[in-house]
Amino acid sequence: MSYKVLYRKYRPVDFNNIVGQQYTVEMLKNAIINNKTSHAYIFTGPRGTGKTSTAKVFAKALNCENNVDGSPCNCCNSCLSFSESPDVIELDAASNNSVEDIREIINNVKLVPASLRYKIYIIDEVHMLSPGAFNALLLTLEEPPSHVVFILATTEIQKVPITILSRCQRFDFKPVDTSSIVDRLRFISNEEKIDINDDALEEIALISAGGMRDALGILDQLASGNNVITADTVTANFGSVSTKRIEGIIKNLFLGNTKELLADLEAIQNQGTNYGIFVEKLIMELRKKAIDLKLGNNDYDYNYEDIYDIIINLNNLLGHLNISVNPYVLIEITLLKHVSSDSRGHLSTSTLSQSTVPNYFPGNNLGDKKGFLGNDNISSNEEKIDLGNNSDDEEIKPKKVKRTSVSPKEVSKEVNFDVSVRINNCFVEASKDEKNKLSSSWVDFMNHLMSVDRNMVSLLADSSVLASSGKYALIQSKSEGTNNLINLDIGKLERYFEDFSGNKMLFAAVNDDLWKKEVENYRINLKNKIKYTYIEEKVLDSNSISVDEDVIDVDDIEKVASEIFDSYEVE
Repeated sequence: MSYKVLYRKYRPVDFNNIVGQQYTVEMLKNAIINNKTSHAYIFTGPRGTGKTSTAKVFAKALNCENNVDGSPCNCCNSCLSFSESPDVIELDAASNNSVEDIREIINNVKLVPASLRYKIYIIDEVHMLSPGAFNALLLTLEEPPSHVVFILATTEIQKVPITILSRCQRFDFKPVDTSSIVDRLRFISNEEKIDINDDALEEIALISAGGMRDALGILDQLASGNNVITADTVTANFGSVSTKRIEGIIKNLFLGNTKELLADLEAIQNQGTNYGIFVEKLIMELRKKAIDLKLGNNDYDYNYEDIYDIIINLNNLLGHLNISVNPYVLIEITLLKHVSSDSRGHLSTSTLSQSTVPNYFPGNNLGDKKGFLGNDNISSNEEKIDLGNNSDDEEIKPKKVKRTSVSPKEVSKEVNFDVSVRINNCFVEASKDEKNKLSSSWVDFMNHLMSVDRNMVSLLADSSVLASSGKYALIQSKSEGTNNLINLDIGKLERYFEDFSGNKMLFAAVNDDLWKKEVENYRINLKNKIKYTYIEEKVLDSNSISVDEDVIDVDDIEKVASEIFDSYEVE
C-alpha cells in the first residue's frame, strides 16, 4: 500500500511538531539539556493527544548525538536509524500482558544496546498488564541498568498500581485545544493541497474533542471523497450541527418561538445528528451568551439565571443520552421546558421550580389491599380494619389554622387537584395486576399519542407507571419539572387515555421525594393493618390556599387527622 494516512505521515519527528502539550514538551527538553533524565516515565491522557508520539520523540532525543535545545536533530546516524533500531522496543500491553512477556523484557534489559546510547522500552496501554505482570516488572522498573529507559503510556491511569506510579515520573497529557488543532490541520491541508475553509477546520476540531489523531482521521476521510470541504460537508458526514443552526435554536428558545424551535430540532433529528456533539455545542454557545450577558451585551432580553438553568439541565441530560431509548425526545422536552409562554417572549422559569402540591393528608396514608408495590411477602388476605367515623352527616365547622410547612415552592396554583389525595385514592384498590396491565399498554398508548399530540408524547417520554387501581393511576418522569408540566395538562392526558382505552381513569404525576414518603407510610400502615378510604377530591383555588397568609381551610384535614391522632396532637 503506497498511500499513508495523514496521522502516520505527519507523526511528529521532533518536539516542535507536538501540538497542545507545551508543558510536557518543555519539561522533557529541559531534562535532556540539563542531563537530568529519569529511568522511567509514564504518560497519561485521552486517546490521540500525542502520548506515543511524544514517547518516540523523547526516545530519539535521548539517543541523538547532536540534539538542538533538547530536541533531536534528525540528521545524525542515531536519528536516521532510529525507526529501524532494535534498541527501541515498542510493546502493546493490550496483547502482551502476561508474566512471560514481562520476563522476556527482564531478561533482555541486561543486554547492552546494539547501536544506540540507550535501550528504550515503550509500553503502550500499560494499564492492561495483568497483576502478575505488574509485580514482575516492579524491581526492574525501580532499578534498571543504566542503559535502559522505560516509557509507559496509558489512557486509564487509575488502573495502574500505585507501586508502578511511584517508580515513574508522571506527565499528564490534556485534550488539545481547538485553536491548536485548527492550526495544525490548516498546515497539513496546505501541504496536501486540500481545499478546505476555516469553518470546516473548526468543525473538525470540535468533533474530534481534543484528539489530534481523530481530527487528522476526519480530514483524511473527507479529503478522499470531496474536492472542496465546507462546514456543511463536515456536519453532513459526521452528524454534527452547524454553528448557524445552533444560533437559530438559541434565538428561538429565548424568543419563545416554539414552532420554529421544533422545526429546527426536527431537522437535526432527520440529518442523523450525533446528539452528544449537539448538546455539547449548545452548552458552549450558551456559555458565550452568559459571558456576553455579564459583559453587558443582551440581544434577546434574557437573564443569567435562565442560561444557568438551561446549561445545568443540558449537562445532566448528557449522562442519559446513551441509555435513553430515544435521546431526541429527551433533548426536545428539555428545551421545551425552558420556552416561555408569557407575552414578552423571553424565558421565564419561575413556574418550573414549583413542586406540584403539598400533602394535605399526612395521616391518611393507609394500608394496601393487594400488594401493588410488588412485595411478595404481602398477603392478599391481610385483615383490614375500618376506622369508621366517616359519616357524611357529621358536621364539622371549617376552621382556619396556621400551617408553617406550606411555602410558595410547595404550591402550584395552576394545578387544580391535590396529588396526595389521588395517591390515597389510588392506594384504596391498587393492585400489582392493575399496575402490570397499565404498564403493558403504556407503550401502545404512547404510539397512539404520536398521531394525536406530539407535545404530550415529549412530556411522557421517560415516564413509568408507579401504581394503578383501574380507577386511578400514578406515573412518574425522571425530572421533577416534567412531572409538574404533566400535572398542568393532566385533564388532556386523561381524555387521551379514555379515547385510547375506553376506560376513564384519573392520573397524577408524582415527584420522587413525595412518592418515597408515601411508600414508607404505606408500609407502616400495612404493618398496623390500617386500610385506605376514599377522600373526596376538591378543586384547589386561591380561596382554599393562601400562600402569602400561610392559611388553609382544614375541614376535611381535621376530620381525617382526628381519626388517627389524639386531640392534643391535632390542636
